[in-house]
Amino acid sequence: MRLGLVSDSHGLADQALPGLLAGCDLILHAGDLVRAAVLAPLEAVAPVRAVRGNNDHDPGLAELPESLRLELGGVALLLLHDLGPPTRPHPVVLGLLASARPQVVVHGHSHRPHAALHAGVLFVNPGSAGPRRFSLPRSAGLLHLEAGRARVELFDLSRGRPVLLAPALEVALGGAG
Repeated sequence: MRLGLVSDSHGLADQALPGLLAGCDLILHAGDLVRAAVLAPLEAVAPVRAVRGNNDHDPGLAELPESLRLELGGVALLLLHDLGPPTRPHPVVLGLLASARPQVVVHGHSHRPHAALHAGVLFVNPGSAGPRRFSLPRSAGLLHLEAGRARVELFDLSRGRPVLLAPALEVALGGAG
């Protein structure tokens, strides 16, 4: 299963995303869309599941959940906006992690693209596909799930075409929660 990972669009529908996400089975947006119109170009590529971020005040985004637990290809996945640091999640998120027991957590908020395994759980932040902030790259990602394994690729969107930020991270996933 091939998943597109997007977060922190902040109203920008990046023109590089449809090409990068072509062939995805599903696109996950980890919040801070800011404008509901950001969803349309993504939905033209694949079905989209999104959560609400702290800047999602557009009436068209009011129905988005704050978090979403999904079972995808036998993998328990949790989608949310503001995790806090993966090694020290916010207290409210700790409860969510304990009840959802995900194998993969996709989150946003920090604008920092990152993928790492912590305590047997794969945490992925695709970064920000929105306007550039600070010295961070504009980015998005792909998550490949197959036979108990995950491969994450994070891409820089600011170079005119998506460019891999670092070698792909490949990990074995633990038992479903």
